[in-house]
Amino acid sequence: MFVHALAGLSLVVLASVNPGVIAPDAAGMAVQMTKQEKRANVQPFVQSATDCVVHAVANDPRLGRMEMSELIVESFERCVEPVRALIDAHDRYYGAGTGEQFFMGPYLDALPATVSAAVRK
Repeated sequence: MFVHALAGLSLVVLASVNPGVIAPDAAGMAVQMTKQEKRANVQPFVQSATDCVVHAVANDPRLGRMEMSELIVESFERCVEPVRALIDAHDRYYGAGTGEQFFMGPYLDALPATVSAAVRK
């Protein structure tokens, strides 16, 4: 249900991760990056999107009366910009189309537990 609702928000899977992709530097020049460097460059975008979702869920007056997964899905309407930035950053460092795959896969798999833990604090 969670993934189907997000698919309704037009976030679709496009391609698989290609770890050998060469990422552009600030001047647009191709630079070979390690997996650790790519991860470090994408991490701030992951954190920004997650922070937005946590904030939206934590401040939703329906918290406690609605399923957490429903609140998370609805939060994406308010978090379109950081989510789009995350997907675009992932595409930039790992290859075109990988951002949506990452978002719809590993990111969403971990998000409910992350949001629940953050909201409980």
